[in-house]
Amino acid sequence: MTYLPVSGFVLTPQKYRIFFGFPLTYCIKSSRSRKEISSFSSHLIRFFVPLSPNREQTMKKEQNTEQQFKDVMAECRELFSNKLHDYGASWRILRPSSLTDQLFIKAKRIRSLEEKGEALVDEGIRPEFVALINYGIVGLIQLERGFVDEVDMTPDEAMKLYDRHAGEALELMLRKNHDYDEAWRSMRVSSYTDFILTKIQRIKEIEDLAGKTLVSEGIDANYQDIINYAVFGAIRLSE
Repeated sequence: MTYLPVSGFVLTPQKYRIFFGFPLTYCIKSSRSRKEISSFSSHLIRFFVPLSPNREQTMKKEQNTEQQFKDVMAECRELFSNKLHDYGASWRILRPSSLTDQLFIKAKRIRSLEEKGEALVDEGIRPEFVALINYGIVGLIQLERGFVDEVDMTPDEAMKLYDRHAGEALELMLRKNHDYDEAWRSMRVSSYTDFILTKIQRIKEIEDLAGKTLVSEGIDANYQDIINYAVFGAIRLSE
């Protein structure tokens, strides 16, 4: 007696067979009708629907994106920690407008290099994306703590705040990347630059309004977007 494979599986003539936890009361023999086989196959597929090749590929990319994001953030963290060692948390003195202008200078230089195609100072585009990431996190810390006239934070305290905001940026990226289905990989690096400059301009407008917006996201959301776009730029320029 021959038993036919259904949906890639071969069934035995056991009446109540436990198959991946589901009791099956079917025994399909080669002599049974195709209609019966089709009916059983439909029943089985309700429980076992394999991922489509496209979705499986997307999931692998999402996992790779998460690791690449973490790798870039680890690189930025090391630089941030080293600068804390050398300068302390001197950025605590920066007022919001000064921090916004620092972000603008970095993003503007990236756009200038993209347009001109060469740099006379021996520092390319990728280090500027790294700087944008760290200044973006500094911006989030300053929003939370406010600026001061004298440094009031130890390196250890600064690193704890850095890690928390970096973790929140990662979680935001993962949620958006799930919804947008890795769309950032199909974008031009120059688009990241333009979006970052747009976010900076929005921050300037919100600052000029003293934070009193009608429908817009706050400054913190714009900082987070700047961080994530800058990470994408750093990833793409490393591939």
